Amino acid sequence: MTPGTLDRRAFLQSMGAVLSPASKPLNFVFILVDDWGWTDAGCYGSQLYETPNIDRLAARGARFTNAYAAAPLCSPTRASILTGKSPARLKMTTALPGTVRTKPSHKWVSPEMPPGLLLSERTIAERLKPAGYVSASIGKWHLGGREYDPRKSGFEVNIGGFDGGMAPSQFYPGWKGKSRGVPLEGRPGEYLADRLTDEAIRFIEVSREQPFFLYLAHYSVHTPIEAKSDLTEKYRRRVDPSKPQHHPTYAAMMESVDQSVGRVARKLDELGLASRTVIFVASDNGGVNQVQTYTPDPLPPTANLPLRAGKAWLYEGGIRSPLVVYWPGNGKPRTVCEEPVISADFFPTMVEMAGLKRDAQDPVDGMSLVPLLKGQRIKREALYWYFPHYDFRPTGAVRKGDFKLIEFYDDDHAELYNLAKDIGEQHNLADSMPQKTAELRGMLQKWLKASHAPMMNPNPAYQPPGL
Repeated sequence: MTPGTLDRRAFLQSMGAVLSPASKPLNFVFILVDDWGWTDAGCYGSQLYETPNIDRLAARGARFTNAYAAAPLCSPTRASILTGKSPARLKMTTALPGTVRTKPSHKWVSPEMPPGLLLSERTIAERLKPAGYVSASIGKWHLGGREYDPRKSGFEVNIGGFDGGMAPSQFYPGWKGKSRGVPLEGRPGEYLADRLTDEAIRFIEVSREQPFFLYLAHYSVHTPIEAKSDLTEKYRRRVDPSKPQHHPTYAAMMESVDQSVGRVARKLDELGLASRTVIFVASDNGGVNQVQTYTPDPLPPTANLPLRAGKAWLYEGGIRSPLVVYWPGNGKPRTVCEEPVISADFFPTMVEMAGLKRDAQDPVDGMSLVPLLKGQRIKREALYWYFPHYDFRPTGAVRKGDFKLIEFYDDDHAELYNLAKDIGEQHNLADSMPQKTAELRGMLQKWLKASHAPMMNPNPAYQPPGL
């Protein structure tokens, strides 16, 4: 062992890392797919989308069947992933810029949001940095403008990140067009998911001699629904309009994302890094299951059935999402974990995997998934959501065990579902189980207060229906 290695080990241990004599720090690759629905992969039951690389990771690692996004829209979930805190605690409860558009029909005025992920919040990149990690944010950021650049939140590299919620096009030069285009040059006709993968692979190559955290946040499969013509034609010949998932272009987009996962995994193998690199593949919210009114496309991008609704709702279709974790040498292959987990869990999971000791500044909302990945259990009372916005309806939700309650703030009613018996949330039990309804409503209110969640205020211009 060289003196340099001894110095490095001493440095890492001084930062709280717990290293065995022969161990090397783990690398982390976090691949975030935008608007990726719960059934949008072969290993999650899709009969149309081909995702052999994601399926392969699931076969080698763990697939979570009750994984949840922290919010039904992108910005709050992304903030939760990076900080380990709930959107309510971060006061980032909808997609940026979070403009409040109050109408006379709105009973409440939604709370204002910060213009970005506050630089005072410690990200997982900043948490890993003292232990010698180098971090890259490649792809969609959507956590604020230039003043909230990822490089101000612990990332050494920022490629393709900007403050918008969608790319103007999936192809160059279209992706760079308009005032809010992706700030990344390309070749004519180049596909954005491919280019981001190229940049991710380049980062892995130049960082292979030190521990790294790669946050690869694809703009796919968010609108605009555009894909490479050969893949689109492949699915056009296969789609069955009678099946829930029947959009050939969306299917082609999903395959391009899967190819990205495969390319990254193969590069890790090629460089001898696969045995000490943890790969996460996750989504920021549920799939879009409605026709988008701002496009000429007559088809909804995907279907979340048997789940109810989709993006922007706190029904299962809006928040339940795929999650695959591959942690080499830990846990059993083909593990299927049914324990409910949420976006805030990734921060403490990586902290524990890296061998770092928890400290007083670590977030209070997330829980490490390490026990689950090792076949054990975690003790958590409930999962919570807060979405005080009129994107569809202002709501809050809590899941405790098999029961999930959704509270609707516009008319103060609640819906209660037993997800074990009714995954599609079709049978509201609120009236038949008043004690359980009251219990969960009370838990939700207590959690909101403890999280210092931003509250809605009465709308002074409110006009009740019929007046």
